[in-house]
Amino acid sequence: MSTVAIALLKGVVYRDVDERLWAALLELQTHVRDYITVLGLELVVDEAEGYAFVKSRSEEDAEVDGGRAKTPRLIARRQLSFPVSLLLALLRKKLAEWDAGGGDTRLVLSREDIVELVRVFLPASSNEARLVDQIDTHVNKIVELGFLRRMKITSGPPTFEVRRILKAFVDAQWLLDFDARLAGYRAHLQASASSDQLESRDE
Repeated sequence: MSTVAIALLKGVVYRDVDERLWAALLELQTHVRDYITVLGLELVVDEAEGYAFVKSRSEEDAEVDGGRAKTPRLIARRQLSFPVSLLLALLRKKLAEWDAGGGDTRLVLSREDIVELVRVFLPASSNEARLVDQIDTHVNKIVELGFLRRMKITSGPPTFEVRRILKAFVDAQWLLDFDARLAGYRAHLQASASSDQLESRDE
């Protein structure tokens, strides 16, 4: 069980990455769940999508009877930048559209595909070239977070698989408010573009 628990504490466990570890997780799931609960963590297993991970329990669940101190947080919360948040939102929407098509379960996008997802949200007056230059940085961050996986290729432009664990962090209810969120993203981008123009004039 320790091998499974250590793997979960290090990151996401995927069925398609390590089938033996995945099988051990399913077999020992109850014991693993009990073990990490003691650490103030919650086990999330999605057998249909083939991934599992641990997350910190909610503040309410973390309360301990008798006035004892709360369990220290072991899984840190990460503050995401605006461009990374935008890309995650667009990738989640793209994944939902892909699933609706009923084809292959794996969504693979090229770097150019990802750039195009963002391009449509750029105001005409914004500095598009600068944002496109920063795409690689934001994509690398999303790869680091585990929501994209860089595909191994021998030639041609880089490609990335959208990891299905993204569905666990951006759920169906969130997607219902997606249009409103994108309106907020557009407003943010337009405000940034206006600020850039003012800075250019001042110079």
